[in-house]
Amino acid sequence: MEDSQQQHLLEPNEGPEAVTVLNSPKKLALLPLVFLIYFEVSGGPYGEEAAVKAAGPLLAILGFLIFPFIWSIPEALVTAELATAFPGNGGFVIWVNKAFGPFWGSLMGFWKFFSAVINLASYPVLCIDYVKLVIPSLSSGLPRYLSIFFSTVVLSFLNYTGLTIVGYTAVALGVVSLMPFVLLSLISIPKIDPSRWLSLGQAGVKKNWTLYLNTLFWNLNFWDSASTMAGEIEKPQKTFPKALLSSGLLTCLGYIIPLLAATGAIPLDQEKWVDGYFADVAEMVAGGWLKVWMEIGAVLSIVGLYEAQLSSAAYQVLGMADLGFLPRIFGERAKWFNTPWMAILAATVIALAMSNLSFTAIISTGNFLYSLGMLLEYASYLKLRRKFRSLKRPFEVPMGFPCLVIMCLVPSVLLLVVMAVASKVVYVVSAFLTSFGIVLYYFLNLCKAKNWIQFMNSVDAMEDVDGHNL
Repeated sequence: MEDSQQQHLLEPNEGPEAVTVLNSPKKLALLPLVFLIYFEVSGGPYGEEAAVKAAGPLLAILGFLIFPFIWSIPEALVTAELATAFPGNGGFVIWVNKAFGPFWGSLMGFWKFFSAVINLASYPVLCIDYVKLVIPSLSSGLPRYLSIFFSTVVLSFLNYTGLTIVGYTAVALGVVSLMPFVLLSLISIPKIDPSRWLSLGQAGVKKNWTLYLNTLFWNLNFWDSASTMAGEIEKPQKTFPKALLSSGLLTCLGYIIPLLAATGAIPLDQEKWVDGYFADVAEMVAGGWLKVWMEIGAVLSIVGLYEAQLSSAAYQVLGMADLGFLPRIFGERAKWFNTPWMAILAATVIALAMSNLSFTAIISTGNFLYSLGMLLEYASYLKLRRKFRSLKRPFEVPMGFPCLVIMCLVPSVLLLVVMAVASKVVYVVSAFLTSFGIVLYYFLNLCKAKNWIQFMNSVDAMEDVDGHNL
């Protein structure tokens, strides 16, 4: 087929993956998209404290200054280009399907979905862990289980009411949860001693490189998650790159400025730098009132993280149903809110099932599966650059192909390092979930061939971008 014909077939909003774009009456604007991406990636400085404990102030500061350039920016650039070239719901699943076919597209979907839901399950637990400081009865037993259940259901219902509502809720949550860090940074200015920033840690405290690397990785990934909602975005070709740039600046400044303020304003007590220590710093710098506000902000940030993560997971499932990877029912939308109710329900039920488990190895498994997906995503990006050279790209990374290879290679090496330090349990669980995804792919293909279950489209037809039945 001629390049011009290929371009027509793959023009944004033309074709099966754009079905949800045409059916969605309300679109997500720039500001709520910025904060949804912000909560997908960060949600605020909460959680960066461990980098100081692991390696000291200097390396923590350098990490949050340098890591975005070798990890966050490449991922955001790849996301901006592919999300605007193929702006349908499903995001990275569409890209991998276009590059390598339905098997790898399906496997990508399962990897990213498992990773997202594992993270999703931890957020209500974290909320209750903060609330139990005020209501001790929620620490254990039936009250704890019921509180986790009802908080999960309530948070999921908010997602059910519509992506626009979720987006503007994210804006409000983002502003309120960031304000205590703005105040902390301003109040700290007279107390800052820049020499404290140069500390490599206290004598006798051993560097924990695994914790250091995982903390940076955990706080600065998931830039591609919002791509699964591209079909719901107003003018995605223009809006998505702007949103990624804005949320990138907000995220990086939101990490580095409070870190500089906190490490510079108080003497180093490295062992105390654990999750939640920012609240103690706030009390030392400004008083108990700021500590309380910061703890409230932590809960609100967790709510924002849950809503953003659930949105991306649900619209990924919706996109996979549109592509024919999952049964038609997963692509159904609620009549009143136009939201993918079945996808939201499925993600919520799985999150509830996992919410009372031990998360140490499981969360590490989520990171491992995410890393597998990112390696495949970078490979897909390079393949699509070669495969569709003449395709119109509303946003295009201004580099030649050799430079793009280097841009993708650097974060890929980092991903391999993160995967290499995983435990044996993580390898076993990841292998099991990957095998489950493969078996499910072939089982669903059998269901499709036998007409046992209804599907929206034929993945095989959609795969053939050279002109046959696309």
